[in-house]
Amino acid sequence: MIMERGQALLLPVSPWFIAASLVFALLMSMLLHLSQTIWIPDLLGVCIFFWGIHQPRRVGMGLAFFLGLIVDVQQSALLGQHALSYVILNYCAFSMHRRLLWFPIKEQMVQVLPFIVLADATGWVIRLATGERFPGWSMFCTPFLETMLWPVANSVLLAPQRRAHDPDDNRPL
Repeated sequence: MIMERGQALLLPVSPWFIAASLVFALLMSMLLHLSQTIWIPDLLGVCIFFWGIHQPRRVGMGLAFFLGLIVDVQQSALLGQHALSYVILNYCAFSMHRRLLWFPIKEQMVQVLPFIVLADATGWVIRLATGERFPGWSMFCTPFLETMLWPVANSVLLAPQRRAHDPDDNRPL
């Protein structure tokens, strides 16, 4: 990728940081689910989508499926509901990971929104098909809130990789 002048190179990401961020997002999703409100954004889904774009070889569909099963068990949901949503989200991230990183954050948000809507709609269709009642129109706020979390996830999860600005005459990068 051709970098703009003044843009910093990123250090390689630590696998421990990826694991810690996914576990933290899983725990936060579990805590937020205790409030029983439908419009709470899925932090784990955003984190899986982020790492699926930035590190597609380390965060694959198997890990997304496994984390989805954990969320299904914790929320007493239909087994496989979140797992399918996370796998779809990870597949969409993998299919666009090279293209998305060329755009600024605001344009990334526009491109991320349809995939988050698709993953959330998959969960809605599964819930409604199995006989759950319609939870209300506030559930349509969730994908927009998750999209609004994209710049926050981008700055927080890339923070350890940002190289300190240390110019040197011998190392121009």
